[in-house]
Amino acid sequence: MKALINAISYYLPNKVLTNKDISEEFPEWSVDKISTKVGINARHIADKDETAGDMAFKAAEKLFEEYNITKDKIDYLILCTQSPDYFLPTTACILQDKLGLSKKIGAFDFNMGCSGYIYGLGIAKGLIISEQAKNILLLTAETYSKYINKEDKSNKTIFGDGASATLISSTNLPFGLNFEIMNFCYGTDGSKFDSLIVKNGAHRHPIFDGKTQYDENGDYKYNDNNLYMDGKAIFNFTAFQVPPLIKETLEKNNLKIEDIDIFIFHQANKFMLETVRKRCEIPAEKFFIDIEDVGNTVSNTIPIAMYKAMIQKKYMPGKILLSGFGVGLSMAAVILKS
Repeated sequence: MKALINAISYYLPNKVLTNKDISEEFPEWSVDKISTKVGINARHIADKDETAGDMAFKAAEKLFEEYNITKDKIDYLILCTQSPDYFLPTTACILQDKLGLSKKIGAFDFNMGCSGYIYGLGIAKGLIISEQAKNILLLTAETYSKYINKEDKSNKTIFGDGASATLISSTNLPFGLNFEIMNFCYGTDGSKFDSLIVKNGAHRHPIFDGKTQYDENGDYKYNDNNLYMDGKAIFNFTAFQVPPLIKETLEKNNLKIEDIDIFIFHQANKFMLETVRKRCEIPAEKFFIDIEDVGNTVSNTIPIAMYKAMIQKKYMPGKILLSGFGVGLSMAAVILKS
């Protein structure tokens, strides 16, 4: 029994936040400084009333139309998000009805960020191998922009919103990409959970009583009501823990770096990606980066990058190594083979 990625699509909100927009709000950061710092020129931002569920719906509808998929084929729906429409019920159940899918399918959300797409592929493969499902719709959707404080220029430059849709099946489909999902490797360091966090609002700290803190220069530091990221901690985790994970993933699949046609990692920011590429000793021509006009869309970055690589004919056929890393702190990697 195999599990195969047969289709990928994505959706981005209409509103675009450019470096020029950010520079006008924070004159001390020029357009060039922002571009050089993170390698991002623009990012898409969800409308005030646009939710992760809304965007996941649009990504799924785009997938069905783009690949001519009939909805009655779907027998399981999984949504990866850290910005659900409600605490409960699960947004996936709402999407089952909104998308007009069968009432005889399974549907659930799971809370995972930067490594979430890889986790989703792992869950989907498990469901297929255990014969619980044949055609799984894996959705990712995030509206991190709604967590960012209006004074937080640093995170504003990095994160964008978006959604993706992937069809994972037990058999090759005539219209499909037909990438077989091979073996996975995972890693977790929960001791550093507060390196990327929205502290207030859930049951550990239910009251939004955070007060904005500033540094000695009067610049924004954090507010516990909003997204906080310790950039140094995340960078160190990625730089030192991801290379061994990549090595382990290659070994588990009996492959070497030279056997991989393209590497697609979580599109965090350009500097971090280049650092981890060099530490993994991956040739630049095999390492796909396309973040300039999208930004860091969290669990969406890998499927969006895969779609863009496909359009640019960077792969097909071949072997692809995917890796996600970040909030949790968590990381995961897998190899696809066509």
